[in-house]
Amino acid sequence: MGCAGSSQTKENVKKIRKPKPWKHPQPLTKSQLIQLREEFWDTAPHYGGRKEIWDALREAAEADPTLAQTTLNTAGITVQNADLTVCYDERGTRYELPKYVLSEPKNLIQES
Repeated sequence: MGCAGSSQTKENVKKIRKPKPWKHPQPLTKSQLIQLREEFWDTAPHYGGRKEIWDALREAAEADPTLAQTTLNTAGITVQNADLTVCYDERGTRYELPKYVLSEPKNLIQES
């Protein structure tokens, strides 16, 4: 019976993917997007959860999907949404990631 539960868990693992195309409320330049991301990652641990989980989420958000899955598995992070916008650690703490740390918006302004 335990084996059946284990294989079912593996089948239910969501494949990590980037968020669907999205638009930021105001068009951003690449440098503004980078600044937003840095501000988010610098302040995120202050709103709850463990710093090591936030660090793993950042690593996963910045990695390709295959490496992201490995990072999440190693840190014991469960993904609710395959695009990483909602995740949980082993203690059940919820972590929410804004789309701007996971992918670029459709309305990104190209800097010259």
